[in-house]
Amino acid sequence: MQFIEALKLRSKLLFIFIIITIGLVIIGFIGAINLNSMKKNLDSLYFGSLIPVIELNAMLQIYNGDLSSVIHKAKNSEISNNEVKLQINTAIAAINNEWKRYESHFKRDDELQYIEYTSQEIKTTNNYFIKIISSMESGNDMRYVSITNLENKITHIHKIINKLISYEVTIAKYERKNFLKVYDSIMKEVGLILLMIIFGVLVISYQVFKSIQRDQTALEITTKKLKRANKKLENVSYTDSLTGLYNRRYFNLIYDRELKRARRTHSYITFMMLDIDYFKQYNDTYGHIEGDFALKSVAKVLNDTLKRPGDFIFRLGGEEFGVLLAETSESNSATIARNICDAVRGREIKHENSKVNKFLTISVGVACCIADEALDEEVLITRADEMLYKSKDGGRDTYSITTNVSHARPQKIKDEDTA
Repeated sequence: MQFIEALKLRSKLLFIFIIITIGLVIIGFIGAINLNSMKKNLDSLYFGSLIPVIELNAMLQIYNGDLSSVIHKAKNSEISNNEVKLQINTAIAAINNEWKRYESHFKRDDELQYIEYTSQEIKTTNNYFIKIISSMESGNDMRYVSITNLENKITHIHKIINKLISYEVTIAKYERKNFLKVYDSIMKEVGLILLMIIFGVLVISYQVFKSIQRDQTALEITTKKLKRANKKLENVSYTDSLTGLYNRRYFNLIYDRELKRARRTHSYITFMMLDIDYFKQYNDTYGHIEGDFALKSVAKVLNDTLKRPGDFIFRLGGEEFGVLLAETSESNSATIARNICDAVRGREIKHENSKVNKFLTISVGVACCIADEALDEEVLITRADEMLYKSKDGGRDTYSITTNVSHARPQKIKDEDTA
């Protein structure tokens, strides 16, 4: 077991996997061998007994049915001589084919003598019918064919073939009995081997896991390193701790990515700047705890309003929020901005020192356009910021929207639509 102790954790797990795989392969190999043996026994039981019985019964059916029937019909002049000849030859050919198939199966030494005797009797019986054909061709009347003689011939061959059928049935019972014995023996052997393999795998696995436990100290050290790494990850987290929204760091990544995608597909892109109206006065009146509650409330409104995978919400800093929308037209962007304003006001958060409303409100600036390669990275943000200030200058608790995203910064934006 020193070999196991020398292995590293990953190697130990791989070693367990290899051992289990080898065990399963051995089990599969043993199972395949025994299943093949069982198949041979089933083949012997099925093809050695069932098929021969079917063939012998088919011969009896031809003798008792087809040949007997054609002689009776010929005797009563119900069919022509040519039909008699054709039906007798067809029946004899069928009997010979069935007998050849029966003889082709495996036969034991003690069967051969009776099979030779049966074969001779079949030939004799068939010759009887061939002589009837010859007699008919010689002009003899079929009405004089002896029914007693016919029945004696068929009864005789019937007894001989029935004896073979009885023998095959007896052999089938004997083979089934032997098969059950072999099956029980195989199952016991397979069960014993499986227990041995499972026991061996369990012993080795136990030793491996026991060795893994000894490595617990190393795992604890690794865990401590992971905790320190997690703390570092928390420091560069992309989530604002207060509102649960994405922060400015994540905005920088997403904005660049979505802008490039919009340029590539020449699709709509919308950026909104949102600011809580008179938030400083709100903090001064109600305190920072209530101020935090107000920020969370606005964040909830934004989360409830914007639920598409292409909608991104950010807390950019203080009371300022940002919203980035993909594939949203100007009219839809305006509707969303209006809904946000209505929803924030609809929460009825008291703001006694607001010059706009007795409840907390928000102002929104929206810049929307179809992106192309000429779209500058900063101009969309700049236009949204301009629209935000326009909303504030226009009385707040509203939104302003523009589609002018040219490089020039006009003194007066003619195509803007102020709510």
